[in-house]
Amino acid sequence: MKQVFIFLFFSACMFGASAQDSIRVNLLNQYKQQVADATIDVNNVIYTSGKDGSVSILAAGNDSITITKEGYSVQRASVNEIRQGKEVLMNKEFSWTDLLTPMFYILYGGIWLLLIIIFAETGLFIGFFFPGDSLLFVAGILSTPLVDSISLNTGNDFFNLLIISGMCIIAGVLGNTVGYMTGRKVGPAMFNWKDRLLFKKKYLYQAKDFYEKHGGGAIVFARFLPFIRTFAPIVAGIVNMDKKKFSFYNIIGCIAWVTSMLFIGHYLNAFTKQQFGLDLEKHLEIIVIGIVLVTTAPVFIKLFFGKKKTQPST
Repeated sequence: MKQVFIFLFFSACMFGASAQDSIRVNLLNQYKQQVADATIDVNNVIYTSGKDGSVSILAAGNDSITITKEGYSVQRASVNEIRQGKEVLMNKEFSWTDLLTPMFYILYGGIWLLLIIIFAETGLFIGFFFPGDSLLFVAGILSTPLVDSISLNTGNDFFNLLIISGMCIIAGVLGNTVGYMTGRKVGPAMFNWKDRLLFKKKYLYQAKDFYEKHGGGAIVFARFLPFIRTFAPIVAGIVNMDKKKFSFYNIIGCIAWVTSMLFIGHYLNAFTKQQFGLDLEKHLEIIVIGIVLVTTAPVFIKLFFGKKKTQPST
């Protein structure tokens, strides 16, 4: 009888060890994007992840799974870890489209690359293509790892955001100042240029009149408009906008832009997590597209639907 009991006990253990359960696998890449159409191999049984990056598989606790997808490194994961609710992180290989993903800059460059991009976008001609608004928004969501990377984590989200804001504001103010000084240096010579296909002298005079009338507001609101914020300080320098006036509104505009993007990103993510269980980190692509549409809409509305004014004859 004792031998039968022992036999049944070990048989139950062996059966339990090999029993398969239905397990949910969630796939994300390093940018927190869901990985669809990935191939999951479990003991030569093939599954494919859905559009949301998830799939149900049958596996035992001692199994391991192999995940492959074109453009990604091969990933292996333990079923026991997946059972504990852990998401499987896949490494996406670099492609040029990654440069349009704000997470790329934060993940591989940290806060220092963030500061360089803000400086370049607001002070250099070549910086117009950087995703400044969405980058700051994402930086607000990822404020804790950013301050951790420079060992300045205060343990308080608000103060962490203040640290990042202060550094970004300095970078933005310096960037605009460089753009302004560049414009002032080349501006006088431009008033002596002859009209060409892509250059009309009358536009300089119109820009000068515009900045004399709306200069402060133009500098502040330009911060929230992609492309325009890159060229606004340069044009302000070209038309010789008053230096003290420019500096004042440069600081005001940069504070408003940086703090609004960072704080909205951080606290909106905290709100959606608490109220709806929605982590914005997993939907950054949609958020970035939304920010781009909102910030560029005024430009395109003005471009396509604005009333054209008759230009004075010269």
